[in-house]
Amino acid sequence: MKNEKSLSKGPGVIIPPPLFYVLFYFTAVFIQKHFPINNSMFQFRLIKIPAVLFFAAAAYFIFSSLILFYKTKNTVVLIKRATSLQTSGVYRLTRNPMYLGLALVYLAVVCLGGNWWHIILFPLLILFIQEYIIRKEEKYLELEFGTEYLKYKQQVRRWI
Repeated sequence: MKNEKSLSKGPGVIIPPPLFYVLFYFTAVFIQKHFPINNSMFQFRLIKIPAVLFFAAAAYFIFSSLILFYKTKNTVVLIKRATSLQTSGVYRLTRNPMYLGLALVYLAVVCLGGNWWHIILFPLLILFIQEYIIRKEEKYLELEFGTEYLKYKQQVRRWI
């Protein structure tokens, strides 16, 4: 009889996580249209500075993690089995550099032309990503990599 580990096929997240960031973004646009909050602050040129910083940090987290996945021939597809546990490079700073990077992209885009609903919904987006996606990944990684993952989990924060 096969054990649970040999039956593992990934965390089982079917919808690609970037789509949730997009969904929350357009939900905020929709809400702003029907329940507007003055968004003149987002028109100031000074708000572009954090946008650049957010984009730069996002690029670091996303590209560093993708390069590591490519080098280790691992998959970023959440319905496929992981071939290795990522613990080096950017994964020494955060267990979820891709989700952190996507959150930073979201904030950068908001700085370039968002509204207050984007900011209001942002904590809900992070909570959703954490509860729906990250928790499933953590359970899967614990099943797949056992003690190695638990040790890594104790050493590195979930976000940063």
